[in-house]
Amino acid sequence: MNIIFNPQNLEIFGQLFLAVVLGALIGTEREMRGRLAGVKTHALVCLGSCLFTILSIIGFQDFGSAVDPSRIASQIVVGIGFLGAGLIIFHQSKIQGLTTAAGIWATAAIGMTVGLQFYPIAFFATFLVLVIYTLFYYFEIFLDHFQDKKTPKS
Repeated sequence: MNIIFNPQNLEIFGQLFLAVVLGALIGTEREMRGRLAGVKTHALVCLGSCLFTILSIIGFQDFGSAVDPSRIASQIVVGIGFLGAGLIIFHQSKIQGLTTAAGIWATAAIGMTVGLQFYPIAFFATFLVLVIYTLFYYFEIFLDHFQDKKTPKS
């Protein structure tokens, strides 16, 4: 029996590939807007969170109830929070990087969703992230334009 290309491994390879693709889709939007965290960062975050999730499910099966696999998932959230915090900067009285940090957090959740084999949810969540990044971008421009008209000139 082939230990590399057995059915379980092929399924995991597919999951990891899907996580990279979904993360890269989100990262592409960030890259096109010139943000620091782009395609590679989002693809790696999605891949890593997917892999950790798969490992927490499969890697500890033999331990039974002695090991809680959800502990790894909770640590993904903590680790991504740390990574996201590094993206947020305060510069010239403005906070920058908050949206990208939130996107990294959502991308990690998508990777975990792929790792749990909830593929329709992962696709839909990716779609929602892209909607938020694109459509809401234009909505914010509209709001800024609307606020500029309301603000009295000095």
